Formats: sequence, structure tokens, C-alpha cells
Amino acid sequence: MTTHIFIDGGVGTTGLEIGERLAGRPELTLIALDEKDRKNASARRDALNGADIVLLCLPDDAAREAVALIDNDRTRVIDASTAHRVTDGWTYGFPELEPGHREKLAHSRFVANPGCWPTGFLALVRPLTLAGLLPAEWPVTVSGASGYSGGGKSMIAEFEGSDGAPTAFRAYGLNLAHKHVPEMTRYSGLVHPPIFAPAVANVHRGMVVEVPLQLRTMPGRPSVASLHEALTAAYADSPIVMVVPLEESAGMTHLRVEHVGATDRLTLFVFGNEDSGQVRLAAALDNLGKGAAGAAVQNLNILAGLPETSGLRL
Repeated sequence: MTTHIFIDGGVGTTGLEIGERLAGRPELTLIALDEKDRKNASARRDALNGADIVLLCLPDDAAREAVALIDNDRTRVIDASTAHRVTDGWTYGFPELEPGHREKLAHSRFVANPGCWPTGFLALVRPLTLAGLLPAEWPVTVSGASGYSGGGKSMIAEFEGSDGAPTAFRAYGLNLAHKHVPEMTRYSGLVHPPIFAPAVANVHRGMVVEVPLQLRTMPGRPSVASLHEALTAAYADSPIVMVVPLEESAGMTHLRVEHVGATDRLTLFVFGNEDSGQVRLAAALDNLGKGAAGAAVQNLNILAGLPETSGLRL
């Protein structure tokens, strides 16, 4: 018996990446629409209702429309858009979020795939708030740089067009009201929204997410080693998330956006200075991998009761 899968928006950047990870898997049957039917509401309704699991790779409004077209109580949904990430009744699709969350996902009907930036941020911050090392009311900043493929087809065309890349590095989210902030706040355990300072770099894929902390000013003055221990314990059994040993991080002089390559891995670093009481927490991931398609396939595997890493690039 196979699980029937429909990717709505399968010709977009994330949809194509998901399709590659699902190809050649005999335990799955992909439902495909002809090109002429992709925007046909009736054909989409049939495909959506005929699937066991639907993956939505659509703009927010189209994702909401797709959910409304499902008129049965059986089809399960994984939404890769921003539409449902803080919506009641939807389970946040970051299996590593906290103890017991993977089991919650396995029994959920509606799953909201995380954003790429929140994935790196939450991987670094949530274990620390759970351990009591990072106070819930502490002011937190998150920054970094991502590949331009995170902006979809329009940004890819902008950076790869005949006129050449418009810039090497571009900061954005300058109004401090980016759409990722609500999910960062809700699932981190923080009371106040973090200051989010993202940027896009002239590189196709990959990203580095950073959270700096002034340990010497924090309650209890947590050590660099204690933060590293909390992260290491949180992901000790993960086949996807790796925490780099402190001694290895101490020997590094730089961290590239392309550190994990085109994989579905997530690698965490603790760069610290005990003398100054300062630390830079960093996450390296592929914005199209664990930041999008890889996460969706991981969630699909969990929902379908299949090995969690099936089809992933590790």
C-alpha cells in the first residue's frame, strides 16, 4: 500500500526540490496534473481530495484557497507558505522544536512548514529557553545572510538575469515587521519579538543565521560551555541536526553561507569568549533544504509513518 501525495505548486522552486526528494520512492505515489490543469479549480480540487498528504508550495492566499478546496476529513496537509504558521489548529512543522513535538506532528492533520530563518533561530534559541539559560524576557537579536533562491523565481531572475546580480549583499526587513517574526516569537519561548536583521547575498543557496548574546549581563552569567551543553543535549539523537564540538568551533576563522551545501542538514556552532562573556550562536543550513523542501519531506515522512530521513540529502 502506498501513500498518495499531491504537490500543489510543484513547478515552483520549493515544489521542484520536494519532487526530487520524492522521486523513485516506491512507498509513495505522486498525483500529477497536466500543465493546462494546474490552475483549474476543479482539477485541483480532485487532486487535493484524492491525496493522502498534500504539500502546498504556493503563495499565502493560494495556500488558504487550496485548504478550502479540501472537503473531506482524511487528507492531511503540509503547507510550505507563511499562511498558517501561527494559526490555531496547525502544528508547527519543526520536529526538533522540543521534546514530544515529533510525536505531536505524527498525529497532526494540518502542518505548517517553518520558514528558513526561523528554523535556524529556533534551533539555537528554543533549547536555551527550555533549559532556563535564556530568560523569556531577554532582548534577542537574530541576523545573517541567505542565498537569493529563498526569494523564489522573481529574485532568482533578478540575481541571475542578463544584467548581472544587482548587488553582492542586501539587507532587508528594515521596517522590523518581517513575516517571520511572529513564528520566531511564538515558538522560541520568548516574550518579546527578537530584532530580526536579515540579508540576502549573491549566492544561489545556503544561509547562516546568528544570535549574539552578552552572557556577562544575563541572569546567572551562563557560560559558553553551558550553552553548548544544552544544545548538544537537545540534538543528541538527531540524524539531521549536528552541534559542532566547542574545540572545533574555537579553531574556525570563518563560516561560509554554503557550509552545509545542497543538503538537508542543520549544523549549529557556539563561538564564544569566556573572558569577555560574549557568544555568537550560529546555524548553517540550506535555505532550500532544511529551510524548505527538506523540512517538508521530513514532515511528510513523519506523517506517513516512514523513516524520518527517507529521501533526504544528508
